[in-house]
Amino acid sequence: MAGEQPLLRLEHLSKSFGAVDALRDVSLDVPAGLVTALAGDNGAGKSVLVKCIAGIYPPDSGRLIWKGRPVQLRGPKDAAALGIETVYQDLALCDNLDIVQNLFLGRERVRPFGALDEEAMELAAAETLRGLSVTSVRSIRQRTGSLSGGQRQAVAIAKAVLWKSRLVILDEPTAALGVVQTRVVLDLVRRLADRGIAVIVISHNMNDVFSVADRIAVLQLGRLVAVCPTPELSRQLVVELMTGGYSENGMQRAGQADPVAHPVR
Repeated sequence: MAGEQPLLRLEHLSKSFGAVDALRDVSLDVPAGLVTALAGDNGAGKSVLVKCIAGIYPPDSGRLIWKGRPVQLRGPKDAAALGIETVYQDLALCDNLDIVQNLFLGRERVRPFGALDEEAMELAAAETLRGLSVTSVRSIRQRTGSLSGGQRQAVAIAKAVLWKSRLVILDEPTAALGVVQTRVVLDLVRRLADRGIAVIVISHNMNDVFSVADRIAVLQLGRLVAVCPTPELSRQLVVELMTGGYSENGMQRAGQADPVAHPVR
């Protein structure tokens, strides 16, 4: 909603690795309840940007504003404490563990005297999956190694949501999935936003981006060149921005005179 404070605001973030400028003066608002897609070619800075948000890389300059307050993330634990969870492309699931064990891995609930509280973990796992309308798994005690790609992605997303996340970052959530599994995962992403969670999605698949994203932020060679509501863009326009930072159809580089794209907000 116009005038509402964004959940996360990135102000003038820059990050270099030696002579390589991975991010250059990137400013972006991430509102709650919306899906923001990051689009860009390989090397555009998408992964570096989300790793700055996830607390993995400290920016060289600029700042992160969380719910109106500047924050400094010294590591992923700081990000998680705020409610920022990231689901990477490898999903970080253990195939030899079941769904409950994966959801609570490293955060197990224990009874007095140190015994695992299996009942509490099972109830929380079942409630989280039910709340996300994940109904395709046979049992919450099913080993993740036996799950399909779409089911594994659903478990990884549920793991993020279980910890009361406010912002969930998804790195290529539909990579290597079939048509049916892709639809299931995209519906799940949509449900996250409908629950008021801010979602950032990295994807090279333009069909998926236009299917699920409320807004698209385009990066090119480390710069944010456009941010725009999805209905105001086309696939061709996004590709032109990704590859050249501007479009022959009138959309110019963010920050130039009279851009059609909304520069940073």
